[in-house]
Amino acid sequence: MKKENLRYERSKMKKEMVLDRLKKDGCRITKQRLILLDIILSEECSCCKEIFYEATKRDKGIGQSTVYRMISLLEEIGAINRKNMYKISL
Repeated sequence: MKKENLRYERSKMKKEMVLDRLKKDGCRITKQRLILLDIILSEECSCCKEIFYEATKRDKGIGQSTVYRMISLLEEIGAINRKNMYKISL
């Protein structure tokens, strides 16, 4: 299997795991949350500011507070650790 296909499948699996956990905790899965999760899963951003800039390219309605709340939410459920540069750890 090609390396990029393996990475895609791994990212898809992680995304489903995170979404399941968010749903279990009573969170709505909004378009903005999906965008932010995709950006974080791409592992190209190393801080909230970079995530915000990438997110606003995709949806102008995403604010900085939305990014920070999503990051905090993912930390609370144990999906990410800020020390690990926003990489999904589930």
